[in-house]
Amino acid sequence: MRRNKNVWIIQKNEGKIINVNDIDELIGKVDLIDIREKYEYAGGSIKSAVNIPMGELLNEPEKYLDRNKEYYIMCQSGGRSSRTCNVLAGEGFNVVNVAGGMGSYLGTKAQSNK
Repeated sequence: MRRNKNVWIIQKNEGKIINVNDIDELIGKVDLIDIREKYEYAGGSIKSAVNIPMGELLNEPEKYLDRNKEYYIMCQSGGRSSRTCNVLAGEGFNVVNVAGGMGSYLGTKAQSNK
């Protein structure tokens, strides 16, 4: 486990993971990739996130990623980002899975606005 300022990043056997509820402090400070499909991304996203659908990213990771940088990968619920991070980490990329995804992020924001 390592700490990035006020945010804990947990390193498990399946890779590095951060809870989506901790992402606010990192927005604009890290490279955040939203791997949802374009129509999902169009329905709402984190402002600084770059949309690269999962299939495109996994087909040509070298086109989008630099092995010397760290990337935070998110999807709708955390399943696709977990699988994508496992593949990319196996190929030597430095990735962090944003667990919970946009669904949890939006749910938390809706709860906090009540």
